[in-house]
Amino acid sequence: MSDLTQHSPQASGIRRFIWLLAPLLVLAIAIAWITAADPLRSFNNGAPPVETITFERTVLDSGGIRVQIRAGGSQDMKVAQVQVDSAYWNFAQNPAGPLARGATAWIDIPYPWVIGEAHRITLVTNTGATFEHEIPVAVPTPVATQGQLQQQAMIGAIVGILPVAIGLMFYPAMRNMGASGMGFVLALTVGMLVFLVIDMYFEALELAAASAAIFQGPAMVLLAALSTFLLLMAIGRRRGRPQGLALAFFIALGIGIHNFGEGLAIGAAFAAGSAGLGTFLVLGFAIHNVTEGIGIAAPIVRNRPPLWCFAALTLVAGGPAVFGMWLGSLAYGPQWSALALGVGAGAILQVIVEVSAYFLRDARQDGRSWLTAPALSGFLVGIAFMYVTAALIKV
Repeated sequence: MSDLTQHSPQASGIRRFIWLLAPLLVLAIAIAWITAADPLRSFNNGAPPVETITFERTVLDSGGIRVQIRAGGSQDMKVAQVQVDSAYWNFAQNPAGPLARGATAWIDIPYPWVIGEAHRITLVTNTGATFEHEIPVAVPTPVATQGQLQQQAMIGAIVGILPVAIGLMFYPAMRNMGASGMGFVLALTVGMLVFLVIDMYFEALELAAASAAIFQGPAMVLLAALSTFLLLMAIGRRRGRPQGLALAFFIALGIGIHNFGEGLAIGAAFAAGSAGLGTFLVLGFAIHNVTEGIGIAAPIVRNRPPLWCFAALTLVAGGPAVFGMWLGSLAYGPQWSALALGVGAGAILQVIVEVSAYFLRDARQDGRSWLTAPALSGFLVGIAFMYVTAALIKV
């Protein structure tokens, strides 16, 4: 009897493993049978397979035009012909051969493009399906030279680091604020962040719509935002609710991911040849981001952190704009930009929850609430300021 009792846990574990393995084996057999037997063959009425092509990157250089495409659809597909401005041109595909679902390839076209003009590329598959891509303004694609990267780093610093640093310079003045003034600033921060999370989410959905269907863009954005929010909430509350310098760091982190997305937009504008538009965007983003430094400073006005903390917060919040600028001009992809903005939206949402909780704790100690003139006006001013300055960067 003792031997049976001793071996029963092991026998129970084996039975659980068998019951887990059985449905997996049945699933594998079903997949093999469906693949081999093709039971839907009788429903085939001769219609061509479903095909999709997404254009992910365009490179213009002295050798002509190069486009990176991603295939989709129900079967492997093959690019048979290429047209540029309604004329057929020779092309080379790398890698060669049919493209499986989700696979990417570069199409090299030795076309003498003209700087400043628009060009239209049409890919024709072996089934006769056509897919078009427009180049609005033809300009040479930036290359990763030292001088180019340095210029982009300077622009990224102007867009991200400089305005955050200017906003943090309000810290001494904020220390002298009373309870009502602090309520105004905290509510201003929440209003600003609410606008950012809404703006980022809808911008991410726009980019998701331009990405290949295989990435399931809207679901990817939502899941990235939700996962980031839950992960940061778990990290932030591992030792209680964050406050003071810890809360300021989370605000800087969320804003940093947001500024990474802004850097992507500016880099893509320059890569597309919109140099004047890029300069306009730089000015708009710089004005737009000053408030971010104020929001970062709000949780630490009752502390006296060392000077290096302000430098670190500035780099965390503004530095990602530099990396976004590089990536946007050299290797831009709509699906990765949508993913980055989804992560940023989740990070900003976590900051909204924590700043709101911090405000409510602070308000309860002084007998205040959200329903006060300073708090409501700060919230509305934060949204209004971000909305108005956002008009400078929407084109």
